[in-house]
Amino acid sequence: MAVDSADDRDVFYSSNGGTGEDKPLAEYLPQSRNGSILVTTRDKDLARRLTGDHKSIIEVGTMVPSDALLLFENKFGLLSDSDSAAELVQALDYFPLAISQAASYIQKMTPRSSVGKYLAKFRAGERKKIRLLGHDSGDLRRDGSASNAILTTWQISFQHIRTKRRSAADLLSLMSFFDRQGIPEALLKSSRYHQNAAQQRGRSELEDAGSNGSDSESDDTFEDDIAILRDYCLIIPNDDGDVFEMHGLVQLSTRKWLEARKLQEKFKQQFVSLMAASFPEADYANLMRCQSLFAHVEAAMDFRPADNRLEIAWATLLCNGGWYAKLQGKYNIAEQMLCEAGRSYKRILGKENRATLKSTSLFASVLLDKGLWGKAEKLLVQVTETSKTKLGADHPDTLTSIANLALTYRNQGRWEEAEKLLVQVIETSKAKLGADHPDTLTSIANLATTFWHQGRWEEVEKLDIQVMETIKAKLGADHPDTLTNIANLATTFWNQGRQLSSNAQEPGTVGGGGEAGCTGDGDEQDKAWG
Repeated sequence: MAVDSADDRDVFYSSNGGTGEDKPLAEYLPQSRNGSILVTTRDKDLARRLTGDHKSIIEVGTMVPSDALLLFENKFGLLSDSDSAAELVQALDYFPLAISQAASYIQKMTPRSSVGKYLAKFRAGERKKIRLLGHDSGDLRRDGSASNAILTTWQISFQHIRTKRRSAADLLSLMSFFDRQGIPEALLKSSRYHQNAAQQRGRSELEDAGSNGSDSESDDTFEDDIAILRDYCLIIPNDDGDVFEMHGLVQLSTRKWLEARKLQEKFKQQFVSLMAASFPEADYANLMRCQSLFAHVEAAMDFRPADNRLEIAWATLLCNGGWYAKLQGKYNIAEQMLCEAGRSYKRILGKENRATLKSTSLFASVLLDKGLWGKAEKLLVQVTETSKTKLGADHPDTLTSIANLALTYRNQGRWEEAEKLLVQVIETSKAKLGADHPDTLTSIANLATTFWHQGRWEEVEKLDIQVMETIKAKLGADHPDTLTNIANLATTFWNQGRQLSSNAQEPGTVGGGGEAGCTGDGDEQDKAWG
């Protein structure tokens, strides 16, 4: 006997009328040793109850690439472009139904479609992807009441979960906005979902905050929600159980389901608020945390909130993400993030707002890193003049802009202009911030590099020693900035006549390069970008 799509436990374990004569459907399943019953289900808990033995459960996982490609070829026919087909089945997360659906769609649209064209459309954006995955060509071998469209198929499970356990559906809704991999448990537990889940269980937020018992019950709610999502194979935990991943098509189907019920903005805002509060400024102490969360910042780029207040939080998240991407040498993604952040700041806060000026300055520094010195110079001149007017000539943000402008001059070989500005920044920084402040030391290091390009080795050596000794005393001998300075001093000695070859080596940049951080709300914290 085959019992297919046994996904609703109430069908098997709930009686209909409530009288003593009614029995759950599960009791009518034969208990004979003659023959076997094959049950297919998405609900692992129901599978355990029906079999009575977890050893009898066979989990059908994701197809391996070779099998997925073979399935596509069997459904489609002879492949003329096997490379595109391999990319397509990978993009479809190796889901059999999605693969069959794609093959059917391409066949139907031939000759105006092909594997390559379908793949290009699938990658063109979420709207295109949803349209393709919503295609239902029908299948004689499937139940006539069952959809052949994978979006519809998944959404049946979502609706069932939401009916049975609202908090689990809310958790899945929130998780659908993250990057598909590396979703940390700690982040989910700190989210508004966790508070709302507790409220759904009949407790207020104040009770949760003030009672250890309530906290424990709230954790139990979370564990129960995770369990049902795992049982339906909608999320997959890592070996330690504290980090989760989802299939990309599950996330897409969930967001489409939310959009149809006008709930997408609610969970999008929860996700943006959570990420904005969780992703820190990219200074040295935060680099590991930034690394673990950066993929989710990239995902957030597609989820600009409709609310202006939350859009500022979103812009600040992208600004900090752009800062981190810059430090990692990912200049294109940094430029994209900072461009989006700057647009939001400018539209909502105005051109002269401090957050707007900071994001523009950082954007210009990325252009500088990419060698677009003319564009960087134009932006930095504007930022510098506005900062002088709005904040004052000796404000740290103004000094940062002047220092970055000096770097554009230096990289264009305009040595005297660069030196003049850097000396001005150093003297003002010493008076305003102190001789051992990171911004002051960064400007001194940049001046040393300017002298280095001119072959003024004695002056370079003097400045390198000054910076190295100060950073060593302030940060320690094993701090990355200390080591960078030691390397710079070694390069200076080398280029004075102790080099092993005639090729001069340019010293590395010390400290933060002078770019000011983004706060998004105009607060008065002044932190150098690491």
